[in-house]
Amino acid sequence: MKIAILDDYQDSTRSLACFQLLDGHEVKIFNNSTRGVGQLAIRLAPYDALVLIRERTAFNRALLAKLPNLKLLSQTGKVAGHIDVAAATELGIAIAEGIGSPTAPAELTWALIMAAARKIVPYASNLKDGLWQTASINPGLNSLGFVLKGRTLAIWGYGKIGRMIAGYGKAFGMQVVVWGSEQSRALAVADGYQAADSREAFFEQADVLSLHLRLSDATRGLVKAEDLARMKPTALFVNTSRAELVETDALEQALPKGRPGYAALDVFTSEPLAAESPLLRMPTVLATPHLGYVEQESYELYFKHAFQNVADFANGSCKTILNSDYAANAKV
Repeated sequence: MKIAILDDYQDSTRSLACFQLLDGHEVKIFNNSTRGVGQLAIRLAPYDALVLIRERTAFNRALLAKLPNLKLLSQTGKVAGHIDVAAATELGIAIAEGIGSPTAPAELTWALIMAAARKIVPYASNLKDGLWQTASINPGLNSLGFVLKGRTLAIWGYGKIGRMIAGYGKAFGMQVVVWGSEQSRALAVADGYQAADSREAFFEQADVLSLHLRLSDATRGLVKAEDLARMKPTALFVNTSRAELVETDALEQALPKGRPGYAALDVFTSEPLAAESPLLRMPTVLATPHLGYVEQESYELYFKHAFQNVADFANGSCKTILNSDYAANAKV
């Protein structure tokens, strides 16, 4: 099969141990992204199978219809809203799902919380410029960091990652408060944590607030401007899940107003994030380039399953097809 691996920014997939699963196939690795349907159609038209790195490229009906040779989309991790599953099915394109792990994104979340709380990045950057114990040359921002012990960690979403974050918070002596569905709150209480009395109280009492929700029609834009306005001026807002969980531009407008006071972000509505993004110019924002799952063991796990799915599909034995009804329209 002719296979393309998309959006491998660091050209790392070829060095993975599991890359050998594609031996015998013709493989092209793209290290840069393109967004236009026309450009993507030209780039991807020759390929029988595409390996997708999470949601870095979206496949809508218009694009899928322009890929006459495409038989398989092999997804690292689970499929989200970036693929038009109905369109793929109608066009006879199979979608194979992989698996993921909560460990790397949970650890990245905690690293961001620790770094933001103690202002590690600005202190380290200023030290290279000869400034000792200086968080900012702006006197208003040259304030002390804070410890986590005794503070309130607010977690919205108590799935695999949210539960791990709660455990980290407990280990650091934080008071853990959970918001989310009734089931999530009940699970948190059963684990010995506190469920917030209300959505309003959840935002008001948080010293650190972290989102851990899946993006769906129900959760898109779930965090509103009025929610952010309830947060403390000293509070840290953390998002390593999906930028679209927050109402458009709500965070960009809230931070200059000082509620919340700080943000640590690993996800953005448009990725790669443009250098001129307002978020990158805010000294109260710690931003990382979507590193949640970008880690050696995670890549080996994600791609082992994605590559195996391609190999199995080529042999007619793939058992992880999300849209098995694609077969009625499958391409010869």
